[in-house]
Amino acid sequence: MGEKPNLRFGFSLPIKMSGTFFQQLINGVSLGSIYALIALGYTMVYGIVKLINFAHGDVLMVGAYAGYFVLTRLGVSPPTLVFAFLFSMILCALLGMGVERFAYRPLRNSPRLNSLITAIAVSLILQNGARVLPFIGPNPRQFPQPAVANISLGSFLVSNIQITVIALSAFLMLILSFLINYTKRGKAMRAVSFDLQAASLMGISVDGVISFTFALGSILAAAGGMLYAFAYPQISPTMGTMPGLKAFVAAVFGGIGSVPGAMLGGVILGVAETLTKGYISSQYADAISFSILIIILLVKPSGLLGGKTRIKV
Repeated sequence: MGEKPNLRFGFSLPIKMSGTFFQQLINGVSLGSIYALIALGYTMVYGIVKLINFAHGDVLMVGAYAGYFVLTRLGVSPPTLVFAFLFSMILCALLGMGVERFAYRPLRNSPRLNSLITAIAVSLILQNGARVLPFIGPNPRQFPQPAVANISLGSFLVSNIQITVIALSAFLMLILSFLINYTKRGKAMRAVSFDLQAASLMGISVDGVISFTFALGSILAAAGGMLYAFAYPQISPTMGTMPGLKAFVAAVFGGIGSVPGAMLGGVILGVAETLTKGYISSQYADAISFSILIIILLVKPSGLLGGKTRIKV
């Protein structure tokens, strides 16, 4: 495999040091916003059922392909982009609920290792299933791109795609925060996260809440997949592996189970990755990302915003 290119937003980096820093900072916030969206799916599922859903990155891949087929057939325009996002989100929500119902729910009372192995198996099934489908196949495809317009802000540039990525990610995160903190369904999610059995005794449909959580996480993964495909406009059946792993790093870095932590961890990880590409080498970007995971596990295993938990053994 070749070296992964830097973020493609249709501009060249300025020569000035200050301009380069702010340029990479904007790139990092854009990439970090995508990581944060994906990390939210990890952290919500873990917060409720204590499961690391390693198939989450492959849901991202399905979302990117769903958007690809819509845009290649209808063309790239504001209405088709909106339709592509909606179609991708709905398809991935159904996929997430299906995976939870048929793969994870039967193992809910089994040892966690069984669920972890099943998650890895689901990931491999989605990847290899996409590779053998005649309308997808193993070969990478070029993702349709909207027209790029650059806005000059002094010594650096901001593209319309970057603005869209940051704005849409922030909008979805705000909706998620409102849903969790101020709606009846959100209160049910928090209750199940706090004590699943007690919530069941209080009349809360635990199965419904867990299914809804998987759907919600898959919706965010679909949006992240579309945005990631705009940033790296080449999609393949294995495209979800690396962003999925990095989003998991972001979730652990911020505090697995903490929604604000996943947002913060994603942005910090994206900024650290792009600054590494800008000032050191793109070859070290992945190493820096996973080094952050090792350091945070050694220094503060609960993450930046995660709380200490006691596990009975």
